Amino acid sequence: QVQLVESGGGLVQAGGSLRLSCAASGRTFSANSMAWFRQAPGKEREFVAHISWIGGSTDYAEFVKGRFTISRDAAKTTVYLQMNSLTVEDTAVYYCARRSGVGDPRASWAYAYWGQGTQVTVSS
Repeated sequence: QVQLVESGGGLVQAGGSLRLSCAASGRTFSANSMAWFRQAPGKEREFVAHISWIGGSTDYAEFVKGRFTISRDAAKTTVYLQMNSLTVEDTAVYYCARRSGVGDPRASWAYAYWGQGTQVTVSS
């Protein structure tokens, strides 16, 4: 089992920044990749960013490219999401997830473990 705990959410003005963290515990020695998703009220959960666990390659949704950066620590137990130039449209609950090993890394069904989510609210 893997446990994921997000932190770092909060209220920020448009144009501001936040850094989300996701701490993994349990069976963290596997090489499965991790990602951030988000879900706004009344909308489906959507892919935000992905990072591979071996080479650290990254992938981003088009709407966050150039503004968000996903990274992981050297111990590979924590993944981060640095969010800059936030807009009201970025308001959502942000979830980190650990991929089960197969499937499209942009698809939520490819992830076996999820955190509880952290609320990000951007005010105008």
